[in-house]
Amino acid sequence: MDSVTQAVLGAGIQGALMGRFQGRRALIYGAALATVPDLDVLMSYPDPVSLMTYHRGFSHSVFVLTGLAALLAWLIRKYWPQASYGGRRLFLTLWLVLVTHPVLDAFTVYGTQLFWPLARIPESWSAIFIIDPVYTVPLLAGMLFATAFGMTHTARRLLAAALVFSTAYLGFGLAGRVAAEHRVRDAMQAQGIAVTELRAVSMPFNTLVWRVIAKTADGDYYESVSSPFDRAPPEWLRQPLHLDLGRALAGVPLHERLRWFTDDWLRYDAIGDALVVTDLRMGLAGHYTFRFKMAERAADGTWTPVTPSSWPSERGGWPELKRVLARILHEQPPLPLAQWSELSLR
Repeated sequence: MDSVTQAVLGAGIQGALMGRFQGRRALIYGAALATVPDLDVLMSYPDPVSLMTYHRGFSHSVFVLTGLAALLAWLIRKYWPQASYGGRRLFLTLWLVLVTHPVLDAFTVYGTQLFWPLARIPESWSAIFIIDPVYTVPLLAGMLFATAFGMTHTARRLLAAALVFSTAYLGFGLAGRVAAEHRVRDAMQAQGIAVTELRAVSMPFNTLVWRVIAKTADGDYYESVSSPFDRAPPEWLRQPLHLDLGRALAGVPLHERLRWFTDDWLRYDAIGDALVVTDLRMGLAGHYTFRFKMAERAADGTWTPVTPSSWPSERGGWPELKRVLARILHEQPPLPLAQWSELSLR
């Protein structure tokens, strides 16, 4: 999630649990501590694939953060033994502030190595977009109230209520994802489309219109859009994965790492003399977030792997966002998936 959301979540937790003892300082402490896992962005990596796949790694591990919470609690009790709160409450607060950061990240599609150093595919629960005002605004409002009026009993109750609401909203997002996957899978089965893998991803700033990507056994995939308010079957667009191009990268360590990190939701395109690898999970047709040049074509037509570099991607803007948000309630006109997909070949 974005840094503002992580900060207000940490402030809300610490304010609700420690505000009675620390006053407004609890908000500052919680907001600052909640940003600690993202300090890994200060680390330098030699290429964008490493930067992407090592982010949300060890610093987002529940094991590492549990140890950090225990260390901080011990240090605080050692140097401030006169504090009026107990060690258990302190540890619980610090642990929740730290651990909820990667857990919330795991509810997005990016991929969070929640159980590092275990070699699991990063958690990517796809229940919420990286920025969602419905999740963030109640927490921000509670924090602003507590800042303005002090850490009163009412302020602490408002913070607790905001935390309960935000948590319930994550559950709503998960339910929306599952429902969208069922809608699209059923519609495709009715059309005789054999789906091998399928997953729904929340679209920008909401959990009501979903992008659903589905793989087929013949090496293609479908881009689909679905809303719970739809009365007609979801629209979709068939696209090639070009898996034959991916063979040129077989065994290349960074390519294998990218396959692991994305759970192999990759598309390959020959654009000029560049082999471009696209992470299909983030963005939508023609507006993918992460694209990498990973090989170059020689004069004899063979591909030579190169150090990955970022490939320009059309992210879209306000015109595209307006159409996405309008799609929540209105199936017509459908999103111009075919028109947008042409941007992927540039």
